[in-house]
Amino acid sequence: MDIHAPFLHRCLALAEQGRGKTGINPLVGAVLVRRGKIIAEAFHEGYGRLHAERALLTQCTAPLEPEDVLYVNLEPCSHRGKTPPCTDILIERGVKYVVYGLKDPNPQVAGKGIAALERAGITVTGPVERARSAWLNRGFTTLQEKGRPWITLKRAQTKTGLTAAPDGSRLTITSKEQDTWSHAHLRAKHDAILVGVGTILADDPQLSTRFIQNTNTEVDQHSPLRIVLDPKLRIKEDARVLSKELAQGTVVISGSGLGSGLAKKGRIEALGTRVWECPLDGELFAWKALWELLTTPKGDFFGITSILVEGGAKTWEAFEDAGMVDEEMVLVG
Repeated sequence: MDIHAPFLHRCLALAEQGRGKTGINPLVGAVLVRRGKIIAEAFHEGYGRLHAERALLTQCTAPLEPEDVLYVNLEPCSHRGKTPPCTDILIERGVKYVVYGLKDPNPQVAGKGIAALERAGITVTGPVERARSAWLNRGFTTLQEKGRPWITLKRAQTKTGLTAAPDGSRLTITSKEQDTWSHAHLRAKHDAILVGVGTILADDPQLSTRFIQNTNTEVDQHSPLRIVLDPKLRIKEDARVLSKELAQGTVVISGSGLGSGLAKKGRIEALGTRVWECPLDGELFAWKALWELLTTPKGDFFGITSILVEGGAKTWEAFEDAGMVDEEMVLVG
C-alpha cells in the first residue's frame, strides 16, 4: 500500500462527518502527520465555516517542524469565498509538504491552489487515492461540471420485474436486511431523497434513515432532506413527511401560481415545511429552474449536491428520459 494511503483514508473518514452540513461545498478532511503519526486533524464542519486545512492549523498552534506533512482529500483552495484561501494559511504557517487526494473541479481553483503552494516552495504530491476522493465528492464535482446534483436512481422490483401490485397499490418487495443496507449505504450517503407526490399519496413513506444502528460515536447520523415533487400541491396535510418530527426536513416543490392552493401552501409552511414554487415545462418541472432552486443557498438552506430518487415509476421515467441519472441501483426482492 502507498505510504500516503492510510492518511488519505483518515482524511476521507473525517470529511464524511460533514455530510449534510456543508451544502454545496465539498466534503473535506485534513490531517497533519509528524514522523508517521497524526498529530492534528480537522474537517469542514459546515457551510460558511472554516475549511478543513484552516480549521486544523487554527487548532494546532504549536510550531510546525520542517518534515511535517499535511494531508487533505481535496486540493487546497486559492480563492476567497466565505472564508480566506487555505493556501494562504499553509504558506504563512510554514507547511513544507502537502499531499492531496483530488484536484479541485471548481474552475476558480482547478490547479491554482497547487500552483500557489509550489510557487511558495511547498512540495505538493498528488493525486493520491484519487478514485476514493472523487467518489466521496461526486456530488460536488457533478455540480461544478453539470450544474446539477449527482443523481442516483433507486428502484425495488420483484424477480419478475414488478415494482407495484397490478392494481397500482403498494407491494412489499425488499427484506429488512435490504432496507437496512439501503438506508445506510444509499439514503445516508445522499444529501436528499426525492419522490413524486404519487408515492406520498400511495405509500405515505417517512423517507428517513430509521433502520440504521449507528455504532460510530464519531459520526452523527445524517438525515437527508426529503424532496417531494408536487406540481399541483396534492400532498395530504397529514402525510407522514409533514409530521411534527419530519416536517422541517421536508421540501415540497409545487408549480408556480398556485391560486386557490395558496391557503394550503400556508398551512403546510406553518408546519415547518418549505414549499417552493418552480415553473413547469409541460407536465414536468423545468430542469434548469429546479436545479437552481436546489443548489442555491438561501437562509438556513445551504443547497444540495446529491439526490437519491426513490420513485415512483413516472418520476423514474422523467429522470431517465432527461438523461439525469448518474447511477442506478436495483434491489430485487
